[in-house]
Amino acid sequence: MEICSFYSTPYYCIVNVKPNESQKCLISNQTMFPRLKERRLCSGSDVYSVTKNKNWRSCTVASVKGVDSVDSTLLSESYSSDVVDGKVGTQGVTSRGKSVPKVMIPSLPSETKGDSVAAIDSCLWEWKPKLHVHYKKSGCQNVNSVPILFLPGFGVGSFHYEKQLTDLGRDNRIWALDFIGQGKSLPCEDPTSRSKRLDESEGDGNNVLWGLGDEAEPWAKELVYSIDLWREQVRYFIEEVIKEPVYIVGNSLGGYVALYFAAYYPQLVKGVTLLNATPFWGFLPNPVRSPRLSRLFPWAGTFPLPSNIRKLTELLWQKISAPESIAEVLKQVYADHTTKVDKVFSSILEVTEHPAAAASLASIMFAPRGQLNFKEALTGCRMNNVPVCLIYGKEDPWVTPIWGLQVKRQFPEAPYYQISPAGHCPHDEVPEIVNFLLRGWIRNVESDSSVALPLLDYPEDIEYDVVKELEFVRQGLKKSAKVQFYGSMTSQWERLGMFLKSRFQNGVYSS
Repeated sequence: MEICSFYSTPYYCIVNVKPNESQKCLISNQTMFPRLKERRLCSGSDVYSVTKNKNWRSCTVASVKGVDSVDSTLLSESYSSDVVDGKVGTQGVTSRGKSVPKVMIPSLPSETKGDSVAAIDSCLWEWKPKLHVHYKKSGCQNVNSVPILFLPGFGVGSFHYEKQLTDLGRDNRIWALDFIGQGKSLPCEDPTSRSKRLDESEGDGNNVLWGLGDEAEPWAKELVYSIDLWREQVRYFIEEVIKEPVYIVGNSLGGYVALYFAAYYPQLVKGVTLLNATPFWGFLPNPVRSPRLSRLFPWAGTFPLPSNIRKLTELLWQKISAPESIAEVLKQVYADHTTKVDKVFSSILEVTEHPAAAASLASIMFAPRGQLNFKEALTGCRMNNVPVCLIYGKEDPWVTPIWGLQVKRQFPEAPYYQISPAGHCPHDEVPEIVNFLLRGWIRNVESDSSVALPLLDYPEDIEYDVVKELEFVRQGLKKSAKVQFYGSMTSQWERLGMFLKSRFQNGVYSS
């Protein structure tokens, strides 16, 4: 009899048993023990056999070897992990499917508490004439550590990853960049020139929006803020600044770019993590992929903007850049409204005050699609054996859970973690959990899967679904969120059923 693991008394643990050791059955019950074909559950001197049903991921628990007394409460519980710590009905035991195991994870470091916090440096890198890339970095002193590059979502920048820079930068080398045309990577000069018709309302020109002139400057004639431009920006940034393959983490638009880039340049990527990645980007056809169709659209985000687009841009920009509009968007994408977003709000507002921001938005919105769609990029990563991890906030109103499940279906070996409550930006809303999962996943990849994935007790547990409640302390208060790990053996129909069931239980579809 081999004891796998246990803590302190009173204890329950799983042990391996031989098939012929199972004798007469006194009592049985179906439980969730996603482990080996046959195991034993020990409670003090009592021994129970656990046999996995071949058709269902469940096990039959039966007492063996002349047990005098059987704890009926023990056998009426269902288990979601191999070790049950403490009394029945607490951690590790799912009572009638309502409670889940609780795991305490590290909090974010705090300088006020004397914790070690990684220092953040803001830098500029001149990629092309007049186009300077702004980025932040931390942990550069960790010479032999893992390099990680964070890519931001649409409308934000490297400032959205400060909770990763200060925490993960303590033991890794971290970079977070702003895409060209966003954040602080906006052009340092007007990409267009104006005729001598400055309106009186423009005064000395200090309040003039850049990029709305009549003719493109020589350096901006081919400029369009497209996903292909960002793909090449990431390529040169890795080759010239980081100078070695990296793990790439992308949220929303950044997730799409990360996947798109990895499909083209797998030799520069150690792995990709998608944080609520948007599954599509761009409205107009790509000229390389669809040359005939693209000819129907003579303008596709280049400078100068057509006169009608200029007028539309000036009109819409007043609404989009208004503080109340920004606040409303942040309210939508964060599920937990107690999350402090003051710094994010002020950083976005600062970007909108740049004279090039309005025209950059117009260029982005009318830029052509990429040469690969999301599904094709995912296929490219899989064909090139690029490790992929999925971390999605369940309450995202834009990239709903169904999109993450579709990625999991196409890439079944990719670990998929769903966090609740969390919205479109889980790295900023529940950074403690995202950082914990990232560290664990990278350790798994670096060890060639000899180290178990986060939330799993053993590497082979990747086949099965696991739910745990992760607890952490933030500003002196204990907080928690449930994390669902989707195993590779769960069918899409089962997942769809679980998703619909959760929606009904939450009253989403109730009248």
